[in-house]
Amino acid sequence: MSNKNDKGMDKGFGGGHGKMNFEKAKDFKGTMKKLLEYLKPYSLSIVIVLIFAIGSAAFSIVGPKILGKATTKLFEGLVSKVSGVEGAAIDFGYIGNIAVFLLGLYIISAVFGIIQGYVMSGVAQKISYKLRKEISEKFNRMPLGYFDKRTHGEVLSRVTNDVDTVSQTLNQSMSQMLTAITTIIGVLIMMFSISWVMTLAAMLIIPLSIIFISMVVKKSQKYFKQQQKFLGHLNGHVEEIYGGHTIMKAFNGEEDAVKGFDELNGELYHSAWKSQFLSGMMMPIMTFIGNIGYVIVSILGGILAIKKAIEVGDILSFIQYVRSFTQPIAQTAQIANVLQSTAAAAERVFEFLGEEEEIEETNENVDITDIKGEVSFKDVHFGYDPDKIIVNDFSINVKPGQKVAIVGPTGAGKTTMVKLLMRFYDVNSGSILVDGRDIRDFKRKDLRKVFGMVLQDTWLFNGEIMENIRYGNLDASDEEVIEAAKAAHAHRFIKTLPEGYNMVLNEEASNVSQGQKQLLTIARAILADPKILILDEATSSVDTRTEVLIQKAMENLMKDRTSFIIAHRLSTIRDADLILVMKDGDIVEQGNHEELLSANGFYSSLYNSQFDGEEQVS
Repeated sequence: MSNKNDKGMDKGFGGGHGKMNFEKAKDFKGTMKKLLEYLKPYSLSIVIVLIFAIGSAAFSIVGPKILGKATTKLFEGLVSKVSGVEGAAIDFGYIGNIAVFLLGLYIISAVFGIIQGYVMSGVAQKISYKLRKEISEKFNRMPLGYFDKRTHGEVLSRVTNDVDTVSQTLNQSMSQMLTAITTIIGVLIMMFSISWVMTLAAMLIIPLSIIFISMVVKKSQKYFKQQQKFLGHLNGHVEEIYGGHTIMKAFNGEEDAVKGFDELNGELYHSAWKSQFLSGMMMPIMTFIGNIGYVIVSILGGILAIKKAIEVGDILSFIQYVRSFTQPIAQTAQIANVLQSTAAAAERVFEFLGEEEEIEETNENVDITDIKGEVSFKDVHFGYDPDKIIVNDFSINVKPGQKVAIVGPTGAGKTTMVKLLMRFYDVNSGSILVDGRDIRDFKRKDLRKVFGMVLQDTWLFNGEIMENIRYGNLDASDEEVIEAAKAAHAHRFIKTLPEGYNMVLNEEASNVSQGQKQLLTIARAILADPKILILDEATSSVDTRTEVLIQKAMENLMKDRTSFIIAHRLSTIRDADLILVMKDGDIVEQGNHEELLSANGFYSSLYNSQFDGEEQVS
């Protein structure tokens, strides 16, 4: 998503200019209509904001005309003194009263503005809260396939960038827009009340301003888009090189990394200086046009004052109104572009909220307290794409307490079996049964309580070790957590850590080793006490001693439980009750270790390829 780098509005004839780098929504009207639905419950608050915005602008608008009266009185007093009029004096009492009155008006205007901002901030944050809550709840109802097809950043941007964009617009732009429109209307009325001739003369400058703004914006927008594009490329390059810094250094890739950075940095430089230069031209141009306007207004005002058509103080008031009039026009134009970006962000949020959810839950309540752990696949067919079936006519029957290993080359469908068991995906045809009940008869929440998982990719959150293990059973006591850690052979290394079980794991859990992470996840699974286990062996990147500990911990975990093991090292599943050999989504062989080796088939070739030159089967 594009970032908005808006400059503040500079005062002066024609106002200021912000960067026009805005992404447009595909359906602006439809999206804004949905956004208005979210605003409906806060209609009263918005009416209050509108009233106070009008009040704040109105009190501020009246000020220059009243100040003009004071200027006129001061001018008349000075002229009388210079002319030698007897008893001539400046009426400081009158001027003082006006000054006090003006101070009161500006204080009221400021208070109204503060109240308006306070109410609108509350509305914006309530809507942001509601959107984030709905997105969070939606996450839990989304099928896993949605996340498999998108990057983490793309999904997370819905909660962060997109909602923030909507919030900022509601908080700032809506208030600014209401104030700007009120100011434009109010100032026009005040300008006409002083002199319609001067008003028309001042307004002749506006088309000239619009022409120059359009020319510069049209030219600069192209470079702002390029700038954002190359900035994204540069950030991606830096993130990639930083993330793989060790590998880059190991392969002496520093020179190529710097060369790639320089190329991207150069492209960003060329687009950025052009966009910034063109954007910077706006203020001098508008100042020049503004000065022309002030000259015209001043000369015309002087002529009218000489003819007694207006008072001298009115010229001062009118110049202030001209400044106040052109600034909100430029602001309104900028806000209109901001709304396009907001609509694009809101559109992405609403698209996510409207995504197809997981198939509705069953209304049945299956009792899971007496689950034995029998699992059956019956004529299962499945494909992530319905037109490309990768699991064909898959059938097995696993008895309670059996240890089932699933082996095969990468892409054979091993992990797919796990995803189907947990109902991350539903089968295209056929059925999966647990204790004779179709898993679609279970509520997903209940079904997943039956299963425990220890995956190759360990997941630990930023928090104490005690809480990371307790994640398996949030109601577990500290003593139960420690017992689970002992069963997982994790207790000893935990006690050697600073603060032991109370040590806080950092964001990437990099303050413990890969093997220690695995032992913690096994402890978590033991604490959950599941009926059926899914294990994705993760001993390939650990030392031999830690591997032995992990294997012992897994043995404790699998005891008296039905276990499905995705095997990478075939030496670890020799004692499996049943080995399923998968290839291209099909079970090509099944049996125990000795049976499959003696068959001299695909399993035998896989096994011998792993242990070629090492230990051979007797």
